[in-house]
Amino acid sequence: MSCFDPQFSSRPGFARMYRPGALTLGLLFPLESYDGPVPRMDIAEQTDRARAAERAGFAALWARDIPLLDPSFGDAGQMFDPWVWLTHIAAVTSDIAVATGSTVLPLRNPIDTAKAAASLDLLSGQRLVLGAAAGDRGAEFPAYGLDREDSGALFRTAVTTLRRLWSEDFPAVDSSYGSFSNAGVLPKPSGGRIPVLVTGNSRQSVEWIAEHGDGWLMYPKPLIQQRRTTALWRDAVRGTGARLKPFSQSLYVDLVERPDARPSLIHLGYRTGRRYLTNHLSGLRDAGVNHVVLNLKYGRRPVGEVLQELAEHVVPQFPAHAPAPALAAV
Repeated sequence: MSCFDPQFSSRPGFARMYRPGALTLGLLFPLESYDGPVPRMDIAEQTDRARAAERAGFAALWARDIPLLDPSFGDAGQMFDPWVWLTHIAAVTSDIAVATGSTVLPLRNPIDTAKAAASLDLLSGQRLVLGAAAGDRGAEFPAYGLDREDSGALFRTAVTTLRRLWSEDFPAVDSSYGSFSNAGVLPKPSGGRIPVLVTGNSRQSVEWIAEHGDGWLMYPKPLIQQRRTTALWRDAVRGTGARLKPFSQSLYVDLVERPDARPSLIHLGYRTGRRYLTNHLSGLRDAGVNHVVLNLKYGRRPVGEVLQELAEHVVPQFPAHAPAPALAAV
């Protein structure tokens, strides 16, 4: 039973990912390992792997918002525009959630983000979960004529404006992005809302994130530290008067062939065997993490083999949830 925000419990994407006390797994595009900043991104291969992930019981497929390749940052993500790419993925799948990890809200007018997100959400059958970030790539803000020091205020404005554009027919908007009245954005998402997960701190306080976000998407930390972070999150959410909101995190994984291999650290994750990975994910679940986004960039084995091993031995321990529209009033 999903007892997170009742208005999201009947949304197939959110409901597939989140249930209190449980953990599900997602995958971040590109679904391949690669050296350097630019992946191969063979479209047929990525499409086949997306379908395989859905069949295996993964809860979500994630795409990043990276408008410019910044060599100093070192990663181009899936290269394709996230709205176009996730629309393609939604068209070749049927149930798996499609998620942005994360849309850089300050870089774009909320009108454009509201329209793109609502379009993808409706075309995918309400499978979109919108990860949102303030942005951390130095080349992007001057390229858009913006000052990165303003990103925190722009982020707050964007979140507030998105919610109004999705729920109000003709909102009177006057913000740093522009002003208008007697006009509105179409299409509207079902129920007038799309779940928004705030990424990292996005230059906000935890209290602001707990009040204005529909969940928190954080970076990986050692288990004992992440347990403190999830406790902080639960306290902040309770402080808003809400009961529960989900907590997610990313994790780089290089899954080695030997199942009982001990872990060693890699960038934001582990090189390890499936037994330690399963135990670590169980510890995260018990600490209050509800969803983990796996990134396979640094893998040394063929990704097809890794996905098959995850599908057979790891995902069944953390399967996607079946949406239950009848429980929308819980």
